[in-house]
Amino acid sequence: MVTVVTGMVGIDKKKYIDEVVALCKSRGKNVDVCNVGDMMYAEAKDIPAGRILDLPLKHLQAIRRSVFKDIIKKSREVEHLIVNTHATFRWKHGLFPAIDMDQMRELGAELYICIIDGVDALHLRLSREHQLKHTLKDLIVWREEEVLGTQMLCGGVSDDAKYYSLSRGVESATTESFYRLMFENNRSRVYLSYPMTHVATLPDVRETIRSFCAKMKEYFICFDPSDIEEAYLPYYGDAAEAKGLDTIEVEVLGEKVILELDQVRQIRGDISSQIYARDFALIDQSHMIISFIPAMPDGTPAISSGVERELQHAHETAKDVYVIWLPEADPSVFVSQTATKVFRTIEEAKMFFEKEGLLSE
Repeated sequence: MVTVVTGMVGIDKKKYIDEVVALCKSRGKNVDVCNVGDMMYAEAKDIPAGRILDLPLKHLQAIRRSVFKDIIKKSREVEHLIVNTHATFRWKHGLFPAIDMDQMRELGAELYICIIDGVDALHLRLSREHQLKHTLKDLIVWREEEVLGTQMLCGGVSDDAKYYSLSRGVESATTESFYRLMFENNRSRVYLSYPMTHVATLPDVRETIRSFCAKMKEYFICFDPSDIEEAYLPYYGDAAEAKGLDTIEVEVLGEKVILELDQVRQIRGDISSQIYARDFALIDQSHMIISFIPAMPDGTPAISSGVERELQHAHETAKDVYVIWLPEADPSVFVSQTATKVFRTIEEAKMFFEKEGLLSE
């Protein structure tokens, strides 16, 4: 099996893929890896580190084609192969493809996964590990370009290959989902829906939600919207502006990071629009949606307009829509009419999924 993994600069894909490979090995799966960037530098030994994209495009393409010839050959010799590459590059040449379609067709990958991450984490890694000048707006644009480029790549080389966006998650939390997409694709793919901003200041409710997510991740391939948390940035920006500050301080990957307020303002609309598009795309790549509605401290339903819109989108795209409703009050017609089934507890939902043969352990 050949899996192509893409993702923009700043993802730190090599570390993530190493963790995936270690997980595979622990379960008896031998997976080889081809890191295209490393292989290109090995091919062009006279190019200093970090400078290969400065080469003329024809020279760069020649090196890349030579490397992919070796990758295609290796793919015929090993049982499982992960190819770590990019779909696009944006450099001094402008925006250009990082692959050649004829060679990707010859490679014949069955699976394409584009790894994505939050703009705050991307900024920290790039600032810490690369000499690449960027703004937060740049990161938002580059991420969107890489996702679209990978989708077009997958669709352009094969009608049978599968494409998924997968968040990196905090401390590579999604390596289990990656493994399951490769080797356990008989599992149901589930989009987890629940209130986020609405309950941000309610630790007990948030803990209930975390418990729900953890339980679902035991059984399904889960796409969890909280694996990218950047919706908080505009709120921090508003608070800083109210205090007359021109920066905001956030904690990212265990470090304190200072962001310029003007840059945060520039991406306010982009964050909202990409959350909207990304969450719907995650629903589209799932078999079903499981929405968890806890109770607020006063007993009222902790349901947001975002959750209601996700339920509606899933219903309109013919997905199975399951709702776990904890409040005593009955759900509104806008929930019940879009739901395939409503449960009153997580255990009740688990028993139903088990009876329907949807659970895998």
